[in-house]
Amino acid sequence: MYTLIDYSLDNELALIGLRRAPVNALGHQLRLEIQAAFQQASADPAVKALIVYGRELPFCAGADIAEFGDAAFAASPALPELLIELASSAKPMVAAVGGLALGGGLELALACGYRIAEPKARLGFPEITLGLLPGAGGTQRLPRLVGAEKAVELILSGQLLNAKSALDLGIVDRLAGAADSLLDSACAFARELLGQSAPAFPAYPHAEPGVATSGAALPADFFADYAASKAAQWHGQVAPQGVLDAVQAACELPLAAGLQRETELFDALLESPQSKALRHLFFAEREAGKVPGIDASLPLRPIAKVAVIGAGTMGGGIAMNFANIGIPVVLLEQKREALDRGLAQIRKNYEISAKRGKLTQEQLEQRMALLQGSLDYADLADADLVIEAVFESMEVKRQVFATLDEVCKPGAILASNTSTLDIDQIAACTRRPQDVIGLHFFSPANVMRLLEVVRGKQTALDVLATALKLGKQIGKLPVVSGVCYGFIGNRMLEPYSREAYRLLLEGATPAQVDRVLTDLGLNMGVLSMYDLVGIDVGYLIRTPMRAVLAEDPSYCRLADELYTLGRYGQKSGRGMYIYEGRERRDDPEVLTMAERLAGELGIQRRSISDQEIHDRCLFMLINEGIQILDEGIALRAGDIDLVWTCGYGFPTWLGGPLHYAEQLGLERVLSGIRQYREQLGAYGELWFKPAALLEQLVAAGKTRISKD
Repeated sequence: MYTLIDYSLDNELALIGLRRAPVNALGHQLRLEIQAAFQQASADPAVKALIVYGRELPFCAGADIAEFGDAAFAASPALPELLIELASSAKPMVAAVGGLALGGGLELALACGYRIAEPKARLGFPEITLGLLPGAGGTQRLPRLVGAEKAVELILSGQLLNAKSALDLGIVDRLAGAADSLLDSACAFARELLGQSAPAFPAYPHAEPGVATSGAALPADFFADYAASKAAQWHGQVAPQGVLDAVQAACELPLAAGLQRETELFDALLESPQSKALRHLFFAEREAGKVPGIDASLPLRPIAKVAVIGAGTMGGGIAMNFANIGIPVVLLEQKREALDRGLAQIRKNYEISAKRGKLTQEQLEQRMALLQGSLDYADLADADLVIEAVFESMEVKRQVFATLDEVCKPGAILASNTSTLDIDQIAACTRRPQDVIGLHFFSPANVMRLLEVVRGKQTALDVLATALKLGKQIGKLPVVSGVCYGFIGNRMLEPYSREAYRLLLEGATPAQVDRVLTDLGLNMGVLSMYDLVGIDVGYLIRTPMRAVLAEDPSYCRLADELYTLGRYGQKSGRGMYIYEGRERRDDPEVLTMAERLAGELGIQRRSISDQEIHDRCLFMLINEGIQILDEGIALRAGDIDLVWTCGYGFPTWLGGPLHYAEQLGLERVLSGIRQYREQLGAYGELWFKPAALLEQLVAAGKTRISKD
């Protein structure tokens, strides 16, 4: 009868074991079987109580996201419908939470009258990360358990609670003993409830969720004030307001009416472009690790020791990633002062984490003990992976790799952290190009999640597979890129920033350009970004592009002028803007400089609309991404979107540049590029060349970006 459930009896207890691998996602078939098992147990007079648990699996990681937008998602019993039925049980139901109870899985647990969790369990509502709210009773039952204030914080954070925190909040009733079987503990709990003649569903501790924890009623404007306080943080996002509206309904409506209101709000968010964009990224992340030719049977290279060359900000951050997971690291520098400074900065970073309660002092010392400083390449002889993080110069990097070729053991993986340089040229100076790969970390490397894994022409499959797995182990999101100038991210950054700088010569102001981009939802405008990372860094990265100056003497000229003047951005107090501490203000000198350069270059200045700034910056960004896909530098459009949302601050709720292009309409993007190609004369002819793939997709009437 059951294929996804293990149904059994233990005297007066019905045991409903969920066994839909890998995480008991609540797809339609599992919902059907839960309903059937519940009805069977309810109808059996010998059954006095029910226990729902994960049979050799986590309790439940939530709804089956793959069903969203599919008929199966709403097919009866839909999850809200099923949980209303379970919550009306005439017999006590105990949810035995092992592993995970997330989203719909936690809602399943809340629909049971009682909950017990193993100590290592994690519980939470991550729906906000998909542009959704808990839509199967979470926004109604949780406030009645913990109060509206705590419910709002938990749901909007999307963060997971450990079992002890869930117990303290009142989300679970008790914890199983660390050495006890969770199911045995749940059975004992159920029998205890029966011995006490406990009600099937106890009264909610916060039957009136609108009453604050202090005992007083929440202020009448609590939800409006809360939204106002978060307006800047939520800029452009619709799901947070949906959560507030749903929890407010829990405070103002009876449970049944509140559940209906929650369903309406959930359905609206499910169909919103923002949720579709966030779900696109969710599935893109699942796909990113899939590389043709690599499967689980491919043997990986063991990584027991790592070496990092360069103890600066980037090298130190890279080293921390490996120490964090218990891998010893040798940190190599040329001079003792630089090495000591780098190790001191790592300790300082760990001390900051310790002050924030993220590390104990013992853990801090354990990690520092894994870091060995060295001034001698000979200490790298037994490293399994060496990552070079030195100055962004081909000559310097080739010297480093030639030395590594001499000192490193056979089979060691040699990686470069270059952000733009040709991995194949670097590999060519070794006798083992098959062992060379690019690992482009993003600064700060111990924080930023993106890792561009750059596959050279001769990079061995097992080297690539090892790098991908190791990237995940250190908490990164590895995305594979082929070899080209700038790989995926920085190659797309080049035309995006080029247009921003050119627009300044044509009449836009830095503040206007940045505002258009931040209004779209980017973390910061491209000009502010270069002030942050360093005008000098941008200058050096653009070095290979300077050959275009013969064709376009305006190419990034304003940025080059700032570099020449030593205006490197925040680090020097002046760049595109003036900085006084953390305060930024506009600089009239930059406008004067732009006017002078425009005159020298014969560029006519005019009023620039916000729409033109948007189109020229974004369409060039998108066009380059499509070209990268067409060339095979990126494996799929989703990989490009992940790079730009995780590494460059592109708004996740827009899904990344290529997903955003699909939402705008590929025909609109193409026509815009063609319009500026014609409108901008020789400049347009040079730069506004539509990617061939974009033209092909539009001609074929396609609405999605894909090479297939």
